[in-house]
Amino acid sequence: MCTISVITATYNSAATVEDTLISVGRQTYPYIEHIIIDGKSTDQTLDLVARHPHVAKLISEPDKGIYDAMNKGITLASGDVVGILNSDDIYAHNRVLEYVARLFKDPDVQAVYSDLQYVKANNLNKVVRYWKSGEYSSQNFFYGWMPPHPTFFVRKQLYDDCGVFDTSFKSAADYELMLRFLVRYNLPAAYLPEVTVKMRVGGMSNASLTNRWRANREDRRAWDINGLTPYFFTIPLKPFRKLTQFLIK
Repeated sequence: MCTISVITATYNSAATVEDTLISVGRQTYPYIEHIIIDGKSTDQTLDLVARHPHVAKLISEPDKGIYDAMNKGITLASGDVVGILNSDDIYAHNRVLEYVARLFKDPDVQAVYSDLQYVKANNLNKVVRYWKSGEYSSQNFFYGWMPPHPTFFVRKQLYDDCGVFDTSFKSAADYELMLRFLVRYNLPAAYLPEVTVKMRVGGMSNASLTNRWRANREDRRAWDINGLTPYFFTIPLKPFRKLTQFLIK
């Protein structure tokens, strides 16, 4: 059976991180390596982490942002498969990693993704948006599609072969990495058709029109640095695809 390394980056995350820790600790799948990369928190984050004996590795030191923290976690990971779970997200149920591992039994599968729900910050059962990913095709990226990154699991070897997060990006390094893996290198991915992650509403790229404009520019640069040419409507269409997420419950 494969070991799944789950990386959680934290920084002053005391208000939410315990939900994250509990959701990993309650997983039925036994082969889990939970790695916490902390940015030298000054609140109670580390005290909360210390209460959860399932945590396998912990680093607390200054970093250069969330993507730098994720890269540190990838370097530390010893699992066969790596996933990222943010410190304000939770797994939707206790069999998520069991289902993910089942798909990775197929040696041809290099990545797995699924569906995600955006929920109220103070009520994890109140769904605001439903990100239904749908079946995989690399051509979907040309129509503004991407899988939700918190549901994205890849074989550890891919980071060694294809690179880690590009920290020159401020908000779109996850998009660039998935574009690189799934379109540039055309790696086969499997879709798990159910909600596996609940994410509290918010997000830097959507916080303002200025941030959305910056994110669109980063999205375009993600194509450029990978030597890919999007359609003329690819980048403008990407944020508009999110509107359908409000219609699915």
